Amino acid sequence: MEPSAPSTNVTLRDVAAASGVSLSTASRALDERGTASRSAAAAHVRKVAEELGYRRNSFASSLRRGETRTLGVLVPRLSDTVMALMFEEIERAASDRGYFAMVATSGDDSEDERRAAETLLDRNVDGLILATARLDDQLPRLLRERGVAHALVLRTDGVSPSAVGDDEVGGYLAVRHLIDLGHRDIAVVTGPSFTSSAIARLAGARRALAEAGIDPREQWMLAAGYGIENGFSAAESLLGKKIDKRPTAIFAANDNIAMGVIAAAHRFQITVGQDLALVGYNDTPLSARLSTPLSSVRVPLDQIASTAIDLIVSPGKEPLIRKSMPTLIPRESSGPPKHFQ
Repeated sequence: MEPSAPSTNVTLRDVAAASGVSLSTASRALDERGTASRSAAAAHVRKVAEELGYRRNSFASSLRRGETRTLGVLVPRLSDTVMALMFEEIERAASDRGYFAMVATSGDDSEDERRAAETLLDRNVDGLILATARLDDQLPRLLRERGVAHALVLRTDGVSPSAVGDDEVGGYLAVRHLIDLGHRDIAVVTGPSFTSSAIARLAGARRALAEAGIDPREQWMLAAGYGIENGFSAAESLLGKKIDKRPTAIFAANDNIAMGVIAAAHRFQITVGQDLALVGYNDTPLSARLSTPLSSVRVPLDQIASTAIDLIVSPGKEPLIRKSMPTLIPRESSGPPKHFQ
């Protein structure tokens, strides 16, 4: 028999009767929330449902359970490649578990973040995933006090359930790589100081320098922002012609910063990969396709997304703050030191 077109007239009771099973058995066989049963009986029910053209009303069944199978996701901006990739992975992980993910942006503004969160909650989402957490942010605390299921991704406040990369290890790997190449004049350009990711990546960089017996120049340890323009401005101050001494290597705490550094280096006729070694962070798709492919620290966004979903749908499991291990991907932008003036 060929499957008929989906029909709203065919009920679950019709499927159960045609399958010769109870209503509850038919319901379990067609429940899309978990892994489908592989039993012969369940397969038979699904086959009958398809032949009858039955279409399960997920929205109605979710309302009966007091849930919408929807998750709200807050990101600073979708123009940021990492945030866009993070949302894609969250969307994929949510779909695998039978959830739908909807996104809102905050622009890294605490008031806009709170308004966006309230808008998502007004739509009865089952939980919130925040990629927006600031160390001075009150929203995670408010969500905890209200008992709202939530998880933080990429950034953490150190208290709420969080799925992050191990940024301290990532910063260490990047700078250790530069040290192993022979560099000692190393600058670090990191993100805004209100983010846990920027603080941890800088801490990892400092640990690598201390381990190698290198006393960092504090004027080379720069907290900027995570945009290309931030990297350009920071690199101007590090590489300008009026600088007495320039670093031979820079660790940029994300790939956007690294691209800004590349643009500034070009302005000063400094060749990345020859005159200046450069390591980025996040290993965005463009990194490997630059004219000088960028060395970068890869973060497993798929693993972080999956962990964040688990923290919401399976709460109460320890640890609440779960870290995924980054990996250094060396490419042509990082090479041995060449001293220049």
